Amino acid sequence: MDAFYASVEQLDFPELRNKPLAVGGSEIRGVISAASYEARKFGVRSAMSGKLAIKKCPDLIFVPPRFDRYKEVSKQIRTIFLEYTDLVEPLSLDEAFLDVTQNKKGLKSATLIAEEIRLKIYETTGLTASAGISMNKFLAKIASDYNKPNGQKTINPNEIIPFLDALEIKRFFGVGKKTCEKMYHLGIFTGADLRLKSLDFLEEHFGNSGVHYYQLARGISNSPVVPNRLPKSIGAERTFSENFTSIIPLQEKLHEVCEEVSIRLQKRNLSGKTITLKIKYSDFTLQTKSYTLPYYVSSFDLLFDTSTDLLQHSTLKTSVRLIGVQVSNLNINQKKAEYIQLKLKL
Repeated sequence: MDAFYASVEQLDFPELRNKPLAVGGSEIRGVISAASYEARKFGVRSAMSGKLAIKKCPDLIFVPPRFDRYKEVSKQIRTIFLEYTDLVEPLSLDEAFLDVTQNKKGLKSATLIAEEIRLKIYETTGLTASAGISMNKFLAKIASDYNKPNGQKTINPNEIIPFLDALEIKRFFGVGKKTCEKMYHLGIFTGADLRLKSLDFLEEHFGNSGVHYYQLARGISNSPVVPNRLPKSIGAERTFSENFTSIIPLQEKLHEVCEEVSIRLQKRNLSGKTITLKIKYSDFTLQTKSYTLPYYVSSFDLLFDTSTDLLQHSTLKTSVRLIGVQVSNLNINQKKAEYIQLKLKL
């Protein structure tokens, strides 16, 4: 979807249309969740602080997020996807991979399917969507960002290598900021630079990921579209309206966070052993502390007790602007076994 959260706000509130808009954050503090295309022209982006955003765009309008509304629209879009294929793998509320190799409409052109889906989304929700079409998830993801907003791009088999060769390495899906910086130091700036590096060179500098990058440079990715993919972790966090220097108010906020994590775990019938406390300071430095229990937990009481213990054993470096809790080491294998048994029964 195109600037999804911001576009929903502009759809629901006509007075916000064609204006620079930020969802989340404020001109005083906080981080932006989404920015409208009008705001992006000024360099405003998601994950940017509200303070910096207002400097870039003095006329920026801040609105609070309405996640229940975004989820409602996301379900409408997911329903449209399922009209074409059951192989839908959500990445977030506004993005998903679809495998339309065998589709319910019997259509032979993935490009035409994408056009049809985008039109249905607009007719149903009033929102525009962009799409990327290619032979695998890696290429489709890159293509989906190419003709935004309200566009699509197809990368045909004979176009894969020329397309990737010309692509900046920072635009490779799966190459994060730190990896990108390391590649720059190694003289890798484009897909062509990456493709010219030998497998031995990439394994020497990137370890087990070397094979992965070697294949990406050639457009090779065998990751299937997996519906209902189980998460690796469940978490929640809070950014405060004012910084805290004492553990007492932090414990109150921690109570809220643990309640939310517990609800999220129980909704998905998941539990985990490893609890991680996340603290972000006023200078944006990050501190984490983890503890692994001998048993799986999802209840609020156990999450809060363990998180509070981690907090009390943390030495606060300076004032705190954010606190979060993440539960990992989930009972995924058990869930996978249950899923396999269900498939066998079917």
